[in-house]
Amino acid sequence: VVLQLFGDYAYTAKNPGLRWANPFYSKRRLSLRVRNFESEKLKVNDADGNPIEIAAVVVWRVIDTFDAVFQVDNYEDFVHVQSESALRNLATQYTYDSHAEHEKSLRGNTIEVADQLRREIHDRLVQAGVDVQEARITHLAYAPEIAQAMLQRQQATAIIAARQKIVEGAVGMVEMALERLSEKGIVSLDEERKAAMVSNLMTVLCAES
Repeated sequence: VVLQLFGDYAYTAKNPGLRWANPFYSKRRLSLRVRNFESEKLKVNDADGNPIEIAAVVVWRVIDTFDAVFQVDNYEDFVHVQSESALRNLATQYTYDSHAEHEKSLRGNTIEVADQLRREIHDRLVQAGVDVQEARITHLAYAPEIAQAMLQRQQATAIIAARQKIVEGAVGMVEMALERLSEKGIVSLDEERKAAMVSNLMTVLCAES
């Protein structure tokens, strides 16, 4: 309970039990329990400009009753607005999915993204006496208008990546075969026959059947 005397802050009573207070004190109750806030599904553009839907849950509690009462008009509304604002800002810094090997993304780096979201929300809410204990993304998807197109893009990317691995492995196997044939002297191949053998092996190894 935050106690005030004629508008001036007196102190905060946190101990349980029957307490006596000056009858001129005005009293305001605040909960110090841990609470959850789950944002709405926000529609925002990612770093590539693609519209996505994103939502998050924030675990928070009041730790400084003075700041919660006097620094902001309504600390609960402040938590909601600043959490959604931080989530929007975070979504614009990352792509939904990475297209390069070392590129960070919302879908591929969930732990790092969640940690950055928690820090950003905490920095925004510390002035209201609120401590953010955890923040994590609960919903992440492409907006409906581009979902089908992006699914096709993901499938094409996966096929290309698989083909690259197949070719890489096939080249290694052909190289090993030529080296083994040369070492054991099984057959002597000129450049033309080597080229024909490489072509045949690559065709067999890279074919689907």
